[in-house]
Amino acid sequence: MARTRVRITSPGPLLALTAALLLTAGCGEEGAARTEDGKKAAGPSVVVTTTWEGAFARAAGAEDVTVIVPRSVHHAPDYDPKPSDLAAVAGADFVLYAPFEPYAAKIKEAAGSKAKLVEVNLDNDADTIRAEVTRLAGLFGTKDAATTWQAGFDGEYKRLGKELKAAWPGGRSPVVVTQVFTTWSAKLAGVTPVGTYGPEAVTPAQLAELSARKPGFVLDNAHMSTGTVLPDSGAEQVEIVNYPDESLDLVEVYRGAAAELKKALGS
Repeated sequence: MARTRVRITSPGPLLALTAALLLTAGCGEEGAARTEDGKKAAGPSVVVTTTWEGAFARAAGAEDVTVIVPRSVHHAPDYDPKPSDLAAVAGADFVLYAPFEPYAAKIKEAAGSKAKLVEVNLDNDADTIRAEVTRLAGLFGTKDAATTWQAGFDGEYKRLGKELKAAWPGGRSPVVVTQVFTTWSAKLAGVTPVGTYGPEAVTPAQLAELSARKPGFVLDNAHMSTGTVLPDSGAEQVEIVNYPDESLDLVEVYRGAAAELKKALGS
């Protein structure tokens, strides 16, 4: 994603709120995070900036995960942290963020948190997911849970890939162009893109170059879409969603992308 300048509330007033916020953060059984069956969440307390980092944390085995940026915020770096965000960070063991979210360190500093700040490589490429989940599990001390998750992910990845390959028009690999952050979805379908674009807007030269490759499909990034990418090229544009919903389920992101691709390939 493109870097965006973010307006951050000045540290002074935020620090003045810290003492009160630490009280609201809570530190007893009554305020402890709970799993769906009502049991106290095991493992570390993890605060994440978005549901994307949250999905990586959950896949790595974290049960106590708090998301700061609402999913309704289309571009996370535009978010302006609130005092309640400081309360969440104050009691965390880890704070996960992406490099294009410059407010993460400010939140941790303002809250006076001793949490470990961890940068996450937000890319849904399957190999990246496996590497990041393994790394995070090592930090969290949740390797067994991460191993179980990865086994399920690998099985579903193989199943979805097989279905998409079977949907290739005429049994031949489709010609696709992808946005730089949706290449993972082409890989899921077993397809090598003939070109990529973004995160900046497509220039006239890029438009001519990509159109000349006669793609049948453009896999656009739903979170950074600028409209029709290759007008008049005849390519069908497919919107790929990278962020998981509040379930923090990365596998569902893959299923969603597969469903959109399968629908497009069969049209």
